[in-house]
Amino acid sequence: MSFAVAILGRPNVGKSTLFNRLVGRRLALVDNTPGVTRDRREGEGRIADLVFRLVDTAGLEEAPPDSLSGRMQAQTARALDDADVGLLLIDAREGVTEADRHFAGWLRHAGKPVVLVANKAEGRAALAGIGEAYRLGLGDPVPVSAEHGEGLAELYERLAPFFRAHELSPSEQKKVLQLAIVGRPNVGKSTLVNRLLAEERLLTGPEAGITRDAITIDWVWRDRAVRLIDTAGLRRKPKIDSRLEQLSVGDALRAIRFAETVILVIDSLQPLERQDLTIARLVAEEGRALVLAANKWDAIDKPAELLKHLRERVSTSLPQLHGIAVVAISALSGLGVDSMMEAVVEAYEVWNRRVSTADLNRWLAAALERHPPPLVAGRRLSLRYITQVNTRPPTFALFVSKPIELADSYRRYLVNSLRENFDLPGTPIRMMLRKGANPYQPRRARQG
Repeated sequence: MSFAVAILGRPNVGKSTLFNRLVGRRLALVDNTPGVTRDRREGEGRIADLVFRLVDTAGLEEAPPDSLSGRMQAQTARALDDADVGLLLIDAREGVTEADRHFAGWLRHAGKPVVLVANKAEGRAALAGIGEAYRLGLGDPVPVSAEHGEGLAELYERLAPFFRAHELSPSEQKKVLQLAIVGRPNVGKSTLVNRLLAEERLLTGPEAGITRDAITIDWVWRDRAVRLIDTAGLRRKPKIDSRLEQLSVGDALRAIRFAETVILVIDSLQPLERQDLTIARLVAEEGRALVLAANKWDAIDKPAELLKHLRERVSTSLPQLHGIAVVAISALSGLGVDSMMEAVVEAYEVWNRRVSTADLNRWLAAALERHPPPLVAGRRLSLRYITQVNTRPPTFALFVSKPIELADSYRRYLVNSLRENFDLPGTPIRMMLRKGANPYQPRRARQG
């Protein structure tokens, strides 16, 4: 993308609505409650043929530096530093407020190019507010309606001078590993992302539920392009009591669905609670590669005993992910973080692994000889053929004389044997049962 644009403004002027309009889909959470956005959120913005990196920011508010609002404003300031141009949004229907004047002055002193955008400009009620906007000293305002998509042609004209030709570097051309970081609230997900990036990119603190949006950040680890996705904490459904939290949870679940590999962060001081296992099962159902990161390991008195306990618990409670990597880490100190990323890359490679059809059918013959399928109505089921039909996750089609009669216990035996024989630890394995003879055998031989 050619240049970076940061969307700025006080709370509830429509920054996230404009962000969603320019990226062409609903990425940022939008609600009438002020202060929904807390961290920076990035996406690919587009107006006609103009493509740019777009950053949605928290609402600008005066607050003590150590408070949550103060830390949010520090994040916004960093977003402006990283951007080529800022868009200052005001609400044209409300007119220019004292907060707008204050932050316009702050932007003038920042020394960064700024485009003034008067949002919610549809209708005659906005004309007075558009006129007032000239007093901010930031040039002619661009009247737009983010909700209805009006005024984008003029915004295009104002952003076009910042466009410049941009060739992708070799590292950007490589396939990007989509990595989501999930877990219960307050287990250290955002702290882990900051540790990986070696900067305070995301808001952290003792308050539970600071992260609301699923925040996407491009990163490079050992020459491998990675797209990190930090998500809101996932609580049990009965404890979700606000519409905003429902939106945050929905955003986190979408992040899992679009990820390739997932890191489930757990609190080592409260290891593998019921909700941790529920999240792990959800990741497995979505067919994503999974790594379990036990955070706050530097606070554990008997680490060897706890690690053994965790691995035993995972083995019994998550049999569908047998062999999953359990890595001890400390997001604060960096302990085990490199080992965790090595486990992520290995899990991703297993998730993409393909097994030849010849090897699969030799394995099937040996598995049937070792443990024949059960009898049904006095006759033994015929398991005729197996082939891998997909990867990501490894997916196999098994041709059976009577698929509906094959017991789940026997299917689990086959999946576990597959996992062991072809080195597929910790990844979901899907086995689809198909009725009929070997589809690759010549028709005449099948009829003979």
